[in-house]
Amino acid sequence: MFAVDDVLISDAVLDAPFACHLPQCLGGCCVHGDHGAPLEPDERERLEAALPIVERKLWQEALEVIARKGVWIEEEPGKCGTTVVAGRECVFVTYDKAVAKCAHQQAYNVGRLEFEKPISCHRYPLHVEIHGTGSEAIEVLNYEQIRLRKPAIKNGRRTDTQLADFLRKPLSRKYGPGWYTRFQETVKSRSDTFPLTFNSDNRALSRSARRR
Repeated sequence: MFAVDDVLISDAVLDAPFACHLPQCLGGCCVHGDHGAPLEPDERERLEAALPIVERKLWQEALEVIARKGVWIEEEPGKCGTTVVAGRECVFVTYDKAVAKCAHQQAYNVGRLEFEKPISCHRYPLHVEIHGTGSEAIEVLNYEQIRLRKPAIKNGRRTDTQLADFLRKPLSRKYGPGWYTRFQETVKSRSDTFPLTFNSDNRALSRSARRR
């Protein structure tokens, strides 16, 4: 792992082709999983305020869940997430034929909302873990190449897009443009210093220090 200011980032992002490709993945990140999108404390009120604007786009079963449970739930003490339908879709999912899309993102794209979507969704596929509390808390950003992400990985290779570049907007939104610039510089420096080594199947094994 490496650090940028007070944030630790997995070395897996150093060589990670990634670019979302909805025609292939069908918006699976909004559907698959047992929990809704993790929320920052201020995002709960933002979701509630946005509901009158996006609710006409939501399907009936989602509206019924919202009527019973609200737009977010506390999954465990101090950790909240968006409500889900039948343990799958986020309640803010809408469907364009077979493709799952975010009602917030759609409203934001046409200027009806200033709040784009929860930062955990925007920052996908990075997942955050918090270690410690208060001023001693450290954020850790992790990335795994799971099956759900294969279309985006393939599209990243095709378009020559790295995850570190693909996430410019959400990482700048969360940590600031200055942090993102330092992140990019660190990724480049570390990639040059610690190139990937491969096994006989051309699968990445680890990074070893480049001899100078």
